[in-house]
Amino acid sequence: MARIIITLSTPLIFFFILSLLSHQTVSQPEHMVTFCNPSDNFTQTSSYQANRDLLLSSLRDSSSLGTYSNATVGRSPNKVHGMFLCRGDTTAASCSDCVQTATVEIATNCSLNKAAVIYYEECMVRYANVSFFSVLEVRPSIVLYSLRSAPNSDTFNETLADKFNQ
Repeated sequence: MARIIITLSTPLIFFFILSLLSHQTVSQPEHMVTFCNPSDNFTQTSSYQANRDLLLSSLRDSSSLGTYSNATVGRSPNKVHGMFLCRGDTTAASCSDCVQTATVEIATNCSLNKAAVIYYEECMVRYANVSFFSVLEVRPSIVLYSLRSAPNSDTFNETLADKFNQ
């Protein structure tokens, strides 16, 4: 019996694997994990907070238009960069619902942190005080696994390797 163990390092790999392993549609977004950066904080009622809140509002608004968006709000040193990404097999309504929930939760869970990322089953939202667009980052990472065996582990591993090579 083969077990499937996957280490996710980037948002794209994360959503690719989830789309392979999950074929169900859920009406309520399912929270997976939130990473807040406690080493770099801002003060309440600061310009950074106002910019972050404006950025998250902008992402909420653009979530009805597509499955990915990024934005930048403010000027240095209070500039905030952010993005959302929905899993490829989610409906537009499910994506928008997920981003709506995630933007509220990330602001609540990481209320004074200058950088944070929140993962849901259907989407992820991220913001930071430095630009991360087009930058490969391997942290933070999470490990997802399934206790279910692949029906044919050899075929599954070959298909997975082919998809990654593509």
